[in-house]
Amino acid sequence: MNQVLVLNLSYEPLNITSWRRAAVLMFKGKAESLEEDHKCKLRHGTMLPTVIRLRHFVKVPFQELAVTRRNVLQRDGHRCQYCGCKGEKLSIDHIFPRSRGGEDKWENVTTACLSCNAMKGNRTPKEANMEILSSPYRPFSSLVFEATRQINSGKHKEWSKYVIF
Repeated sequence: MNQVLVLNLSYEPLNITSWRRAAVLMFKGKAESLEEDHKCKLRHGTMLPTVIRLRHFVKVPFQELAVTRRNVLQRDGHRCQYCGCKGEKLSIDHIFPRSRGGEDKWENVTTACLSCNAMKGNRTPKEANMEILSSPYRPFSSLVFEATRQINSGKHKEWSKYVIF
């Protein structure tokens, strides 16, 4: 639970780390605390940080987010993109079917309930006379994706000030 959002000098999210690593960065003077958990204290009366900002700029290379079931479900808000139902019986649907050369790309996969997926079958949505509620897209970064999941679960609502989603 004690995770800390690490921000670059420019306030962009860099990482999610443990509270111990965050405390070490603060004690070494490499980071400052922006948000704190007032229920927990570290030694010397310092509050446990939940968001820290580095005092120097770090250049980070771009990392592409993997296309996984969990990530697709989160991107689509755990909602069928054909009928809009929300539930646990959801699957991943290939807009252009794999059996016809469709690839496992962000732009070709979407969330579908089992009945909509069966109704669509081995056809494209147009061929099956079905409309997609929202066009599939490639999420920006894995960090923003994970931070959004933490915010939406209610664990770290204070992170929403620093994460754009």
